[in-house]
Amino acid sequence: MENANPNTNVHQGHDGFPWKHVIGYILSIILTALAFWFVLSVHMTKAATIVSILVLAVFQVLVQLLMFMHFTERDKGPAYQVTAVLFGFFIAFTVVGGSIWIMAFKAIVS
Repeated sequence: MENANPNTNVHQGHDGFPWKHVIGYILSIILTALAFWFVLSVHMTKAATIVSILVLAVFQVLVQLLMFMHFTERDKGPAYQVTAVLFGFFIAFTVVGGSIWIMAFKAIVS
């Protein structure tokens, strides 16, 4: 029998032990440890190290979106989630790109 009240469906996925969050937490720790290990212990070229860290960062973003940001849940509609994720990418690109631009400009001026 389907529940007639749509407000009670929101809370049904939060009962029980939060395995999804535990798995996400463990994956986040593993990905962070791998990034540190690549930088400190693996002797690769600087470019290969940066590419490795960027690949691990992409996996970290996917873990965060799927495990913690409820990206697969459709409670508030996919348009809301897509807009929020795009806004997050815009903010991240602006902060990272702006920081790199400022550091490059300072290197030219100095």
